[in-house]
Amino acid sequence: MIDWNEDQIALREGLAAWHEALSADHVENDMDGTFSWEKWKLIKESGILSLPFDERWGGLGQDLLTTMYVLEGLGEGCRDGGLCFSVTTSICSLGIPLERFGSAALKDQYLPLITSGDAIGAHAISEPSGGSAALQMRTKADRAGDEFILNGSKTFVSNGPIADLFMVYARTHPDGGPLGVTAFLVERDTPGFEIGNPIKKMGLRTSPLSELFFDEVRIPANRVVGRVGGGFLVLDHVMKREILFSFIVNVGEMQHRLDRCIDYATKRTQFGKPIGTYQSIANKIVDMKIRLETSRKWLYDTAERLLRGENVTADMAIAKLLTSEANLASSLSAVQIFGGNGYMAEYGLEKDVRNSVAGTIYSGTNEIQYNRIASMLGL
Repeated sequence: MIDWNEDQIALREGLAAWHEALSADHVENDMDGTFSWEKWKLIKESGILSLPFDERWGGLGQDLLTTMYVLEGLGEGCRDGGLCFSVTTSICSLGIPLERFGSAALKDQYLPLITSGDAIGAHAISEPSGGSAALQMRTKADRAGDEFILNGSKTFVSNGPIADLFMVYARTHPDGGPLGVTAFLVERDTPGFEIGNPIKKMGLRTSPLSELFFDEVRIPANRVVGRVGGGFLVLDHVMKREILFSFIVNVGEMQHRLDRCIDYATKRTQFGKPIGTYQSIANKIVDMKIRLETSRKWLYDTAERLLRGENVTADMAIAKLLTSEANLASSLSAVQIFGGNGYMAEYGLEKDVRNSVAGTIYSGTNEIQYNRIASMLGL
């Protein structure tokens, strides 16, 4: 494992001061399905949104591994999983592609808003008829002089109801295949752009989600991020960071859950002795430990390979598969270890189960990841 230095450890421990406040009323907030603007204010003050960005735009200038390390700490300390998801979504969906592919003018205008949290980011990729088949997107952007006219709709847009800035992927060439999609930066109040009502969902309820609708939305050509037809290059860059950032948060959550189960198993007694002395319980906890460490290693090792410029297509898919399934298995084991208490909402463990199911779907469903790995094997 990585030998973290004093500065990295201090950065992560500095964030720990915010954990209790960020976790306040997490069960009640989940039941209500509400996004907490009070907690977002704390997120802004903590500085976590600025981690991976250059100092010229208000960032902290941290590298990929350090950013992951601090986000793992967020997952370990913050019990509001939806809030954590909104954080990584804002960083990855808009800030990451804007810094890598945006023009100097776009960076100067919008990146300080993302790093400070004064603007929340979201990206619009999936469509009602396409799902994971991004190449089949129907939302189109037709060139009209110095503008593009955007028409269509998007769904499953995390942060949609609360976002100020959107990275919208639309088709600019009907027969261009992967080279026919372009990324656009769209402001919330653009005429013709409508944000649907929040959609109720199984988990991550404090991270709101909605549909988006585009009716003759005029976008200046200078709002193209990257180049025209280069949308999939932008998206590939984004999805790699989304997997690393979102799922390292899950690793932190698994660490917290493991520690909590160990503590419970040593204190809870049945038939005259701690339940942790029973092999059926001990084995569940050992499995939680194995899955945690395997996920952690795959994510950090994949990040290191990415930094070396290696092809990490299969590694990224494996890391996503392992971590999402490990997180789901870990959450189910925790409920079993806590028994009837685990099934009760007040303990927050049933919420973990509902949240963890989402990880098998977002950032490319696990079925898509299997297909990707099989393709890399020549199947």
